[in-house]
Amino acid sequence: MSVRPFEQVVDTYGPVVLRVCRAVVGPVDAEDAWSETFLSALKAYPALPADANVEAWLVTIAHRKAVDVTRARARRAVPVEEPPEAAVRSGRPEDWDGDLWNALAKLPDKQRAAVVYHHLVGLPYQEVAEIVGGSTDAARRAAADGMKALRATYLEGAPA
Repeated sequence: MSVRPFEQVVDTYGPVVLRVCRAVVGPVDAEDAWSETFLSALKAYPALPADANVEAWLVTIAHRKAVDVTRARARRAVPVEEPPEAAVRSGRPEDWDGDLWNALAKLPDKQRAAVVYHHLVGLPYQEVAEIVGGSTDAARRAAADGMKALRATYLEGAPA
């Protein structure tokens, strides 16, 4: 028995596969599932045994592709009328409004990096120097200058 051309398989079983896809995913995504079914079937068709039930084989593939489409739909963003409230800049709603982050942003780049990497992250000055460039002493000086500037600006309005 010779193998039927794949085009004939699509013509013969295409309507059945489309009905399966519509039943599982609905009319909007059915054509995508149908296309995915036949793309997948085209790759596997040459290895299909001659005595296989082609209709059952295609319906099985269609069902799996329809489930894939359903799962993909569940991962997509859902449009809403009103966007959610704006997030706080720190990413932690229980935190303060971020006045420290504003003070850090006003520091020169190397000072800010040295303060953040050494005092907030806890890296030794040698590693800070490797990240920002320069010597260990330069990293220590940048962190000291940054802390001095923060004390002068950030803490000037704080209660004693």
